[in-house]
Amino acid sequence: MATLQGQPVLILKEGTQRTVGRDAQRMNILAARVIAEAVRSTLGPKGMDKMLVDSLGDVVITNDGVTILKEIDVEHPAAKMVVEIAKTQENEVGDGTTTAVVIAGELLKRAEELLDNEIHPTVIANGYRLAAEKAMEILREIAIDVSKEDEETLKKIASTAMTGKGAEVAIDKLSEIVVKAVKAVAEESNGKIEVDTDNIKIEKRTGASVEETELIEGIVLDKEVVHPGMPKKVKNAKILVFNGALEVKETETDAKINITDPEMLQKFIEQEEKMIKDMVDKIAEAGANVVFCQKGIDDLAQYYLAKAGILAVRRVKKSDIEKIAKACGAKILTDLRDISSEDLGEAELVEEKKIGDEKMVFVTGCKNPKAVTILVRGGTEHIVDEIARGIEDALKVVAVALEDGKVVAGAGAPEIELSLRLKEWAPSLGGREQLAAEAFAAALEIIPKTLAENAGLDPIDVLVDLKAEHEKGNKYAGVDVETGKVVDMKEAGVLEPLRIKTQAIESATEVAVMLLRIDDVIAAKELSKGKEDEGDEGGDMGGMGGMGF
Repeated sequence: MATLQGQPVLILKEGTQRTVGRDAQRMNILAARVIAEAVRSTLGPKGMDKMLVDSLGDVVITNDGVTILKEIDVEHPAAKMVVEIAKTQENEVGDGTTTAVVIAGELLKRAEELLDNEIHPTVIANGYRLAAEKAMEILREIAIDVSKEDEETLKKIASTAMTGKGAEVAIDKLSEIVVKAVKAVAEESNGKIEVDTDNIKIEKRTGASVEETELIEGIVLDKEVVHPGMPKKVKNAKILVFNGALEVKETETDAKINITDPEMLQKFIEQEEKMIKDMVDKIAEAGANVVFCQKGIDDLAQYYLAKAGILAVRRVKKSDIEKIAKACGAKILTDLRDISSEDLGEAELVEEKKIGDEKMVFVTGCKNPKAVTILVRGGTEHIVDEIARGIEDALKVVAVALEDGKVVAGAGAPEIELSLRLKEWAPSLGGREQLAAEAFAAALEIIPKTLAENAGLDPIDVLVDLKAEHEKGNKYAGVDVETGKVVDMKEAGVLEPLRIKTQAIESATEVAVMLLRIDDVIAAKELSKGKEDEGDEGGDMGGMGGMGF
């Protein structure tokens, strides 16, 4: 509210909250730091797990940063921005979500100290940006090359991603499965490797041990054969992939059929049956002995298919239809009129098996499959879920490492190297930006410090030892959380894709800079659940999201 010659002028709606200047910055920084602190204890191989219980009482037990942040219901807008970092990191790289959030929290903590020393937010933001650019240069310089043929290194990358998660119990076997799966779906074009991890299907089943998790060079469907009279096992399968329905088509336009006597009705029924029989005959003539159908299969069509000895599965998800076609080399047909034997895919075996309590259909023995399935096993649902999350992270990081061909050492080694090199470089900036660049360098130490804390080690001793090693020129020196000693992580086989670090630092810097530049938070009043404000210009902006001027 402003006053003009004693007359009050209302600018914002009644009930709107406004926080200005340092208070706004403090609030935003605090919210972001709280989020970072929430996930900080999960970082690294010795990180702790979180139990998340939703409003329905469903339980998730995990130490995966992005899963935790997706599950918790965040209200504050600044905190939501930090959660977005984790989601971006997950989409781009698949791992390093906790790292990105923890670095963002520490950058803001260091920025707050600079703000208290009367350094302007714009100066800090500029210093952070310059430091982040320099950090990218240094990371590319210390990166290690990796090739598609180097299976041992790829396995090390996969096991680094899964260490500290539920998947650790069978890490060697799971790493091998992950590398095989990624290599199976990797495609080369113009000398570049491209990996679409969507072509790797993860099916989860409780019962049996984690050790019994297996890679199926083909597709596993959570479906069963539609008719009891159909074969349950087909060798040398010729597979038809159809995205329509094996039913009599409904007419596009509204039509009425007047039937005046029973004979006409009989003819009408016979004609419908003939249409369905013709469909099945066409399928059989083309040589297909397995049918995967995206939509329904009529009861009569099921009968004729069973009679012809054809195994059929209906209502297969669109994504699975695409994967089956990729795995067995089939064309996805939309119309059966022009079906030919060339449209069919091939597999050595299609069979229905009982896994746990439920039946599943396995398509195996595909030649050079471009889509594969990992069947994850475990004692309980929570274990299977957590192992599947670990495998998903590992698949993505191995894919990213293959695409970029670059990895860095893990266990805090790149962060310490960056911290020391940035501190040497910062004086070249001059002015107050130098202080921001030094704060950026100091913030990166939070990663090895947290790894040490989570392992029950003394963080100060660990940082001193790490810095001493890096100053001697050992740029791959990291903290071994098992022994507390500083070792060469390249030799120890603790490796991560370069993109994990570049993406984490870029995202953390961007969100820190964005929050620092906010000096005014105007939050609309919470609208009641009724529709009393429906006609207002702002609509229902709720909570902190609205700007009801």
